[in-house]
Amino acid sequence: MTDEISVQNIEGIVRKLVSFKTRHTLSDTTSKTTGIGAARNWIKAEMERYAVASNGRMHIEFDTFTQPAGGRVGKPTVLKNVLAILKGTDPTDTRVYLVSGHYDSRVNNVMDSASVAPGAVDDASGTAVSMELARVMSKRSFPSTIIFMAVAGEEQGLNGSANVAKRAKAEKWNVDAMLNNDIVGNTYGMETGLKDNRSVRVFSEGVPTPIATEQRALAALINNGGENDSPSRQLARYIKEVAERYVGQLDVKLIYRRDRFLRSGDHVPFLQQGFTAVRFTEMNEDFNRQHQNIRKEKGVDYGDLPEFADYPYIQKVARMNLSVLANLALAPAEPQNVGVTTSGLTNRTTLKWETPKMGKKPVGYYILMRETTSPYWERKYYVTGNEATLDYSKDNYFFAVQSVDDQGHESLPIYPKPIR
Repeated sequence: MTDEISVQNIEGIVRKLVSFKTRHTLSDTTSKTTGIGAARNWIKAEMERYAVASNGRMHIEFDTFTQPAGGRVGKPTVLKNVLAILKGTDPTDTRVYLVSGHYDSRVNNVMDSASVAPGAVDDASGTAVSMELARVMSKRSFPSTIIFMAVAGEEQGLNGSANVAKRAKAEKWNVDAMLNNDIVGNTYGMETGLKDNRSVRVFSEGVPTPIATEQRALAALINNGGENDSPSRQLARYIKEVAERYVGQLDVKLIYRRDRFLRSGDHVPFLQQGFTAVRFTEMNEDFNRQHQNIRKEKGVDYGDLPEFADYPYIQKVARMNLSVLANLALAPAEPQNVGVTTSGLTNRTTLKWETPKMGKKPVGYYILMRETTSPYWERKYYVTGNEATLDYSKDNYFFAVQSVDDQGHESLPIYPKPIR
């Protein structure tokens, strides 16, 4: 599937989105050629065209809501996210995977809805990733559900993603992972002059947002040394291992923080609702392109124009996303109630878990192990039961357990809790 990701399609999507002149969240919604209304209608129509290949399994919808006045929204405004929902084929598998880019754009003044705001890299690039994945993956079947999103209102305060995250919580979606692609189309670093078309950053939070104010949960995390093993960190490690296996000339950089300084993104509302989510962003940013009016000053070009995007790099990022989504959606669900036995003093480690209740049953499990100072899992041990004892001390290493099927598709790893 990764070979089907087309650099020509990606460039075509980016340039089409730029052609609407501005996609500012508060811009025109009635014109057929200009403004956010024309952009979202085109995205929906294009997704519907892709859905034909799914034989009815993928349907497209507007996720419509009214954003109240406040902050960067001057008056109550109707916003529309575009969701392409590729329904899973296994009715017993309720897992949902989401991939997203935001299709709104802006210039220097965040309230300027009239000036030309091409937004080629921020974030037509991420929107193109989501759309191209929908085109390719709609032709295939997966046991669990994948939702390809293009969201609005990011620049005005993460409005679109917040609505989807709240909806997912209210409707009890079983969101296993959310991948946010934001600013994934530039390979030149302003000031440093670095050009890097191999590397992509994955931002993941350490302490899970929901427990940040829960003293008992925080104490347990600190006591067990699990502050670097949140679900989002496990997802980030999984992304590096799987993506580098399938995509050539790719170096996935794990950034152990929620996002960059002074910035945020559409993964954050999902983290706030208790879901596992990460952000993808290019390695070196060019801030002369982001949030800039188009102009030339002292020989320097400003503005997020399509001619400055690196389309083969966006293709690589899309392939990374696809390899991760496909493996997760095809894998068995994670093992349940994973625990590490702490009933006595021993230099061995005993792990126990339960078979996942949903979807297909695993053929086995991997026990993952790493030293406490290592950012990556270093060893894997394959077992077929629901318990394993290793001749390594739980005091000296970190462990996790993941499910695997007969084709080698692996679930996300689960970090164990102490059990008696």
